[in-house]
Amino acid sequence: MSRDHVEGTTTALDTAHDADAPFLELLARGADAEAYERPVPLARAEGRSAERIAALERAKLLALRVRAELEGRRRREAELSALFETAHDLAGLRDVDAVLRAIVQRARSLLGTDVAYLSLHDPARGDTYMRVTEGSVAARFQQLRLGMGEGLGGLVAQTARPYVTDDYFRDDRFRHTTAIDAGVRDEGLVAILGVPLTLGTDVIGVLFAADRRARVFEREQIALLGSFAALAAAAIDTANLLTETRSALAGLERANEIIQDRSAVIERASDVHDRLAELVLRGGGVHDVAAAVSQVLDGTVEFTETAPARALEASRAEGHAVRHADDWIAAVAAGGELLGALVLRGHPGLDPVDQRTLERAAMVTSLLLLARRSAAEAEQRVRGELLDDLLDARDRDPRLLRERAFRVRADLDATHVVLAARLDGTAPDADQEAAARRRLWSAASHLAATRHGLAAARDGGTVLLLPLEPGDTATEVARRTARHLGTAVHEAVTVGASAPVRDLAAHPDAVAAAYEEGRRCLDALRLLGRSGDGAAAEDFGFLGLLLGGDRDVTGFVDRTIGRVVAYDERRGTDLLRTLDAYFACGMSPARTKDELHVHVNTVAQRLDRVGRLLGDDWHSPSRALEIQLALRLRRLAVPAAR
Repeated sequence: MSRDHVEGTTTALDTAHDADAPFLELLARGADAEAYERPVPLARAEGRSAERIAALERAKLLALRVRAELEGRRRREAELSALFETAHDLAGLRDVDAVLRAIVQRARSLLGTDVAYLSLHDPARGDTYMRVTEGSVAARFQQLRLGMGEGLGGLVAQTARPYVTDDYFRDDRFRHTTAIDAGVRDEGLVAILGVPLTLGTDVIGVLFAADRRARVFEREQIALLGSFAALAAAAIDTANLLTETRSALAGLERANEIIQDRSAVIERASDVHDRLAELVLRGGGVHDVAAAVSQVLDGTVEFTETAPARALEASRAEGHAVRHADDWIAAVAAGGELLGALVLRGHPGLDPVDQRTLERAAMVTSLLLLARRSAAEAEQRVRGELLDDLLDARDRDPRLLRERAFRVRADLDATHVVLAARLDGTAPDADQEAAARRRLWSAASHLAATRHGLAAARDGGTVLLLPLEPGDTATEVARRTARHLGTAVHEAVTVGASAPVRDLAAHPDAVAAAYEEGRRCLDALRLLGRSGDGAAAEDFGFLGLLLGGDRDVTGFVDRTIGRVVAYDERRGTDLLRTLDAYFACGMSPARTKDELHVHVNTVAQRLDRVGRLLGDDWHSPSRALEIQLALRLRRLAVPAAR
């Protein structure tokens, strides 16, 4: 091989390598497709050789193929990840609405559409309705109901096949109606893709992705939306099965209640229960209960703190008396604590009525033991209770208050929340109600001790003073406390919280004021039918202005629209004025754009930004009312501030 030939080959390879370099750099930094068109014209402008330009052309084609392959892989990875996450949500299904919202959100994100939504069939009315929307800003669109066969969704439901239109109002393949077209026009939609949600051969709804501009949906995007629709259908099917199961269980429970109500067995058991309750009310003790049950069962019943371990554990776990040789054993337990057992001696043949009698006697015995023990502990603690002193403001010496708090491992210089807690159930008699209150106080005292707080029985319920951890809110503390106490006492417990209070040693009066605020929140929760929940004044929107002790108008406005105000001030945008116009125009983007003299897409973009700042439910009736009130209060307050 000649030297000239070798040198020519080497030069050609160098040229190819030089041609690859700019495109490799573009690939490395993830440049857009337009950037790949620049090296060739640049080489021509620099007067490079034809061989150099040809090499650049070949390198460009190869680089674009590699870029397309990488983009496709990234897209497929994102799609598979979203499908996996959605399947994971479905596997741990607790709230079907949350799963459907996640499906719609992910579908919108991956397809890059302006709006995504899901409609379901309503068998009772014979039409379909909007179940979940994402990116929608028009109230009328979100409330649409479609008759079967109407609109693009009706076509999808009838044929059980995906349909797509790149221009909704010019497409005559489906039946247009005035109501549907008005809603779509309000939302400003143009291109719409719909895929069916199927269970077996039945179409139960449609999943949509839509844009406010003309667009052609690719085959891969249609397939992806179909995968999300399959997961949505599975979520709905799972929820339906759970509902049917619960309904069947409820039916069985009702049937059982009817049988029990008409049964002589229950009548007899109830009579025995009354006798036991009367005995307790007369001041009887544990051994008096055993003696009374011995007479009823015509045998020997005794209370013991030691019993065969296996039988005792089985009775506690099952909640029933169990047979052990010729004896019957009923565990006496309070919560998870075993207090002993009632043992019926030498009575192997026990009918269901007598077995239930022994079980009720064990329950009464556990209440007696727990009540006596709790009463003794409460009597010792309440006398020197620091929280009572803070509530009554008897000891105003900060030094003494801090010393007393230190002895119970509490820090009065930390920020605290005052919580008012109360049971929501009603006991059949005074003793059982008092026992329930003592259980609540006992659980609250344990919680306060573990959180370095204080607890006291007051006004038929319990008051707690708990430190507020960094990043925590009064609402979160109230809800956690309601769940914790409810679990501990096996009853619904409602909790109202005050706003955070500080410097309690220096200002003990603040505890009493905060307690009254917590009680008002507690009463509001019960009036609103939210028994068993926890909340603070800030959770009640404008009602919080009435519940809070300081009528914090500025705080209400800030909590409601503060993020929008801050965004306008920081970015120089006009979101507040857009909100005002939107509500004034009946929540119609089409009329709002006329009022503001802007394009409907501008209105949609602004309202979408408002949604990201205030939350997806900002246009629901209750939130919309609070937002309008906050806008009006701000208009009244701003001139006064100037």
